[in-house]
Formats: sequence, structure tokens, C-alpha cells
Amino acid sequence: MEALAHLLHDTLNAGTVLAFAALGMLINERSGVVNLGAEGMMLVAAIAGFATGVHTGSDWLAFAAGAGAGALLAAAFGVLVIWLNTNQYATGLALSLFGAGFSAFAGIKYTQQKLSERPHFEIAGLADIPLVGPALFKQHPMVYVAIALTIALAWFLYRSRAGLVLRAVGESPESAHALGYPVRRIRLLAVVIGGALCGVSGAYLSVVYTPLWVEGMVAGKGWIALALTTFATWRPARVLLGAYLFGGVTMLELFLQNQGVEVASQFLSMLPYLATIVVLVLISRNAAFIRINMPASIGKPFFPGS
Repeated sequence: MEALAHLLHDTLNAGTVLAFAALGMLINERSGVVNLGAEGMMLVAAIAGFATGVHTGSDWLAFAAGAGAGALLAAAFGVLVIWLNTNQYATGLALSLFGAGFSAFAGIKYTQQKLSERPHFEIAGLADIPLVGPALFKQHPMVYVAIALTIALAWFLYRSRAGLVLRAVGESPESAHALGYPVRRIRLLAVVIGGALCGVSGAYLSVVYTPLWVEGMVAGKGWIALALTTFATWRPARVLLGAYLFGGVTMLELFLQNQGVEVASQFLSMLPYLATIVVLVLISRNAAFIRINMPASIGKPFFPGS
């Protein structure tokens, strides 16, 4: 029971990293923009958040720094693809490569640094419930923020006028422009918000999930977050569910090792990426289902008057 409680606790913890980044990518893609730079933004945000945490001792300032770093890189990406018409896919890949190199350079002196003693969070009265208490009620507040954000984003997309406009921009930017909406500015705002959420994810990874800085520590989580948006067919609730699913697969390695199961560690380490490929293959078998849910203008540039 105790081991299972730890597995559930760690699943939510690992899933939160993916949830923030995937929700950010969902906002991007709902506006019609594909940003393949999640990995790079998360890496830069991870070192920005960790460095801020080392110097200030504040988790919240670290998250703010991570969000700011992610938003700044996303803004640069947005200007390039939305106003200068660079290829979205090539620019996103360049952003990932830049983020990997810049974070490695900026993080050299932080590889041996340690954060101040980590605070312990729990909800009094509920944390002592067997199994459920340690799993659900001894989490960092950002875990609950991710859940609340998912609910808020679902409401925003399907119950608010602004969300309808965002979806309209992703479906038919020409029609939205004809109705008087500033399509390019809406897309840029969506890209910046998406980048900020990737930044929060990177900061959470280095400040809470690990907590330390190691070069390349994102280790493909940005790519998994991108795959999650397709896996979830661009629905916030499904994104959260998928994040926890992949988080559980990630933590399965440690759980099986603790239980004495003899499985090659290399095989267990590749499980999250193998699961990503399998899920995408299964989803891709129903192309019509993806087309129905996918924003119609995703990845397509838009220029007023063109």
C-alpha cells in the first residue's frame, strides 16, 4: 500500500511537468500555430527557474522567472513565424536547438548548486487518509494549479467568447479577419501564453520535480508534451489525463525496481517514448477522427489581404 501510494504521488508529480507544457502547446495549436520549440523553451526556463531559486530561495519567483524565459523565447518565435513568415516547423526546431545550447552554456556554474531545503506541503486532515492521502494531498501547490488550469482552459475554450474567437482563428483565420479580429495579434498572444506555460513546466522540473540542474534534463519531455496534444485531440481534460498516464509510465521504472522486479533499466527508461509512439500510431489509424478535432488551419501562415 505504501509503495502504491508513492507511485500515485510520483505519477501526479511527473504528470504535472507534462501537463503545463502540453496545455501551453494546446493553446498554441488552437490558434493555428505549431511550435516545435517546447523542448528548448523548457530547458531555458529550467535553468532560469533554478538559478532564481538558488539566489532567492523562493519557488514562486523561480516559477515567474521560468514563465518569463519561456514567454520571451515564444515571443521571438511568434514574431518570426507570424510577421516574418518563416517556416513554423523549421523555426520551432531551431528554437529547440538554441534552447539546448543556451541552457547548457548558462547552466555551467549551476551544476553543483543546491536549492535551499525543500518545504513539505500537505492538506491537514486529508493527508493522513490511507493510500489516497499521501498520493493526493501531499503535493506541491502547483499540482493543484495544473488541475485548476485545465478546468479553466476547458471553460475558456468552450464557454467564453474569447475562447470562441481563439478557436475561430485556428479554424479559419480569413473568416476571423473578415469579422474584424486581429488574427496575428491573437496568434502572438496565444504563442506567448503557451511559451509561458512551457516555462512554468521547465521551472517546475528543475525546482520541484528533481530539484537540481543538469544539462539536457528535460530529456524529451517537451516532445512528449507536443505528442500529448494530438493524443488528447486538442481537448484540455484529455491532455491532463494523458499527462498523468505518461507520468505513470515514467515512474513505473522506479516502482518496479523498488519491488525487486528484474527488468533491464534501459528498457524501462525507454517506456515513456515507446508509449508515445504506440499511442500516436493507434490514433493515426483513425485519420478522420483527428481531422474532425484538429484545428483546420494549424500550421498554415496567415497574412491580411493575401
